[in-house]
Amino acid sequence: MNDKNKFAMQPPMGWNSWDCYAATVTEKQLLDHARFMAEKLRSFGWEYIICDIQWYEPLAGAGEGEYRPFAELCMDEYSRLLPAENRFPSSAGGKGFAPVAEKIHNMGLKFGLHYMRGIPRQAVHRRSAVKSVHDITAEKIANPFSICKWNSDMYGVDSSKPGAQDYYNSVFEQFAEWGVDYVKVDDICNTNMYPHAPYSGEGEIELIHNAIINCGRPMVLSLSPGPAIIDKAWHLSRYANMWRITDDFWDHWELLKDMFRRCELWQSHVKPGCWPDCDMLPLGRIGIGFKNPHNCNFTRDEQRTMMTLWCIFRSPLMMGGVLAAQLPSPYEIDDWTLSLLTNDEVLSVQRYGEAPKQIALNDKESIWINSAPDGKINLALFNLSDEKRTVCCALSELGYSKPAKASLRDLWNKKDIENAADEVKAEIPPHGSVLYSLA
Repeated sequence: MNDKNKFAMQPPMGWNSWDCYAATVTEKQLLDHARFMAEKLRSFGWEYIICDIQWYEPLAGAGEGEYRPFAELCMDEYSRLLPAENRFPSSAGGKGFAPVAEKIHNMGLKFGLHYMRGIPRQAVHRRSAVKSVHDITAEKIANPFSICKWNSDMYGVDSSKPGAQDYYNSVFEQFAEWGVDYVKVDDICNTNMYPHAPYSGEGEIELIHNAIINCGRPMVLSLSPGPAIIDKAWHLSRYANMWRITDDFWDHWELLKDMFRRCELWQSHVKPGCWPDCDMLPLGRIGIGFKNPHNCNFTRDEQRTMMTLWCIFRSPLMMGGVLAAQLPSPYEIDDWTLSLLTNDEVLSVQRYGEAPKQIALNDKESIWINSAPDGKINLALFNLSDEKRTVCCALSELGYSKPAKASLRDLWNKKDIENAADEVKAEIPPHGSVLYSLA
């Protein structure tokens, strides 16, 4: 097993600031959510607090769109990004994210950070230094023809250039000093500016992998955005822990329905340390940083379907909605949403299930299984149609000999139900699902 695989033996679970706050998240919001997670979610396996994009941009969110083009970024003398002190006041005096990470660690949690692939454009234009190499400056390792389609902060790094590895080593050395446990690297899993070469960040993935190993601190490596390139599954498995199998996932049924196809494509690549990623869970209150605050558009049945699919597929779980009350849009997670995140029997399917497999998929229904460590079978039945529907699965498809009987436990409702003879079937509402444990 590759050393980096040991950094995520189970699919990571946490909260990411993007769905709530876009590029505007603050230190207070991170710590408020960390306190909530420590109190209400940690005992169920939730442990990562992830600060998403543009933490280094003092005026993030002040423009008409999500990003201010060619904004002035906070940066040190070695071309490395620094937290904006107006948003993260404890970073003053060169402390970086170390004070925030320390507080999060003291709560028994882990701290994650977003990073855009490459080196800041302003470092290249200023010919800024690269730490540990005296004769190489930023413009000598940058590839100005490698840019992001939707964010202007960075140029790509040319992995063939002397000093390229030194630069990434210096970035992750700094992250290690701050106490970072998880890094979400963006514009790298699918470099969608270049449809003829969607995996053009391949060399930088290897540089980042090496930098994590070199820094001496375990860090989960998550790659975004998707869709990931299935032909590169071998490379992703070797160099990363998580990779997005979709572009940004939001609360629209057509995106959720399409995820069944995407998960089937990647199901054989799910293994300890390597997690195809369905993206964040847009539950509860979202869209604040996008100036579009709203409650999740999914129906309750659709929300449960999303959680069921993510868990039986063993996707990482990253909550996207607000947990703790915040200004300017006061809101705290409701009991229903909290119940989706704290059902230990459902979460055990994601934590401990093995060999996820979709055994049926058409326009109206889907059937998934994975294997529990105690020899039981986890079975999910999904109604993808717009009408109430009975979904059936023959026990013979699950390896039972005829005549077949199985005891059933409803994991969402935490209760044993009538034993199944020859088949498992359930009447399911539109876009709904059930999740059973079979013995």
